[in-house]
Amino acid sequence: MGEGSRLGIVQTALQWLRDTQLADGLRIERADARLAEELRDAEGFVIEPTREHFDYVYSREALATLAGRKYSAKRNHINSFLREHSYVYEPMTPENVKECLRVACIWCEKHRCEDDMSLLEERDAVFAALTHFEALGIVGGVLRVDGLVQAFTMGEMLNAATFVVHIEKADPDIRGLYPLINQEFVRHSVQEPTAWVNREQDMGEAGLRRAKESYYPDHLVEKYRIWKQ
Repeated sequence: MGEGSRLGIVQTALQWLRDTQLADGLRIERADARLAEELRDAEGFVIEPTREHFDYVYSREALATLAGRKYSAKRNHINSFLREHSYVYEPMTPENVKECLRVACIWCEKHRCEDDMSLLEERDAVFAALTHFEALGIVGGVLRVDGLVQAFTMGEMLNAATFVVHIEKADPDIRGLYPLINQEFVRHSVQEPTAWVNREQDMGEAGLRRAKESYYPDHLVEKYRIWKQ
């Protein structure tokens, strides 16, 4: 919506939606903090934070090095992996992306995607992103473990300072694979002077929240739900 106050624009947009859609209870989802602050004192607006949609933002250096006591568990998992496996990190290419599709299928089988509509929808999105990653301008990284691709990550630059990770999949049965693909992708594919890595939201899933918090985010990008009474 550009610079300056957006109060008038929001009021006009919501009124237009009411008039054209003939519906009440219309809401703005995942509004940013600036819009929420602008509307906080405006008459008739209700604003509530949506914690499940807050983005987790990490220091690039912290993820690339995993230095310090707080990351000792991550380093232990990686060391356990290294004692049992050899690996090579590769940029995603049209040649190895086919193997990433296999990893996505294995992940879905082990997480029983067919029993969960949201996982089925995510699977379709992952397949589409892999199939069209070059056209979409997505940056990808792959871990080849003992000769086979077993993990991949995909993302893109959000702005001049921040890289956003959209997708990360790995064989969940291989200990240490997730922290390793996370670290290697940032080290090799998220180049300095990029300062931040945004790993998106947890969608309110307890396990995903614990996983994201275990990497100690520098800050969260707050999102809000806004509607007019």
